[in-house]
Amino acid sequence: MAFHGYVGVQGRGVIALPSEVRRRLLLDQPGAQVEITEREDGVLELRPSLPVPADQVWFWEQRWQEREREVDAHVEEGRVTAHDDGDAFLSHLDAPAGPDGS
Repeated sequence: MAFHGYVGVQGRGVIALPSEVRRRLLLDQPGAQVEITEREDGVLELRPSLPVPADQVWFWEQRWQEREREVDAHVEEGRVTAHDDGDAFLSHLDAPAGPDGS
């Protein structure tokens, strides 16, 4: 789904990318920038540059961040259990829960 077309250059050098391109490349997100490279053959290359890589956007969604804060609170309160190896972890999972749920 590549775009090919023309965009105008305004008086101060401002160009507007088509909305379909901005949405598809996540350039409508806060902090998004476009890297520009001038090649020796006169071609201008534009590359989207996002504050968060597109394949990691899920991590920064509100619901995921809420869950991260929950985990941080559990760790801070000492409500975690560390295991030396996988077998110890699996044994912990198989053990019946105590009265406090641990």
